[in-house]
Amino acid sequence: MFKLYIIVCVGASLLACSSHLVIETSSAPITPQIESSADTEEIIKPFRDSMSAIMSEVIAKADTNFVAQRPSSNLMNWVADAIFIQQTQTVRLSTPAICLLNTGGIRSSLGKGELTLGDFYKLMPFDNTIVWIELPIEALDDIASYIAKTGGEPVSNCRVEKGKLKLNSMREGAKTCIVITSDYLANAGDKMDFLKKGKIINQTGKLMRDVLIDHAKQEGVLDSNNEVRFVK
Repeated sequence: MFKLYIIVCVGASLLACSSHLVIETSSAPITPQIESSADTEEIIKPFRDSMSAIMSEVIAKADTNFVAQRPSSNLMNWVADAIFIQQTQTVRLSTPAICLLNTGGIRSSLGKGELTLGDFYKLMPFDNTIVWIELPIEALDDIASYIAKTGGEPVSNCRVEKGKLKLNSMREGAKTCIVITSDYLANAGDKMDFLKKGKIINQTGKLMRDVLIDHAKQEGVLDSNNEVRFVK
């Protein structure tokens, strides 16, 4: 039990007849054992059950385990390909484009078998959105150097070979390149400072996680691509 004494002194003009106000209160001890009331549990339970049912919905399947592993892996390739495909399938590009993500942004693996909505929330729990950045073509060397330094990152429509970033389709004489990435990386996250050399030309507002979920639903069975996209 604690006692709190608050003493209020009257101003200088009343010094001759100073008075004191004493307020005494008591406080109950706080313990780590906080019991939830039955009423609170009754209110929360329907929401918890509803959320559990939503997250348990099966949206796709996998014929093998999908894991993130440098220098490249089926999960790294799938995530980058899914975002690149979903972002470009209805767009006619006049500028070379790639997708560049970060391995650290993939927070979980996807196990063989049925895949639920909850699995994709674990895979990408953050609300990062997709942005398009237009970079000078010389910045491709910066991307290649970065990937060589980290030992591999998720990329699509390109690969790094012997220190050079090679696009699957490259227009002759191109002076710029589009990098499809996350808002986090666009702001130099994971020390991708080279992305600041360009300008954001499209803030899609689309969550990366939602795009991956849409792609998984479209595929039905995830495409396992073990192509090595980084070769020293």
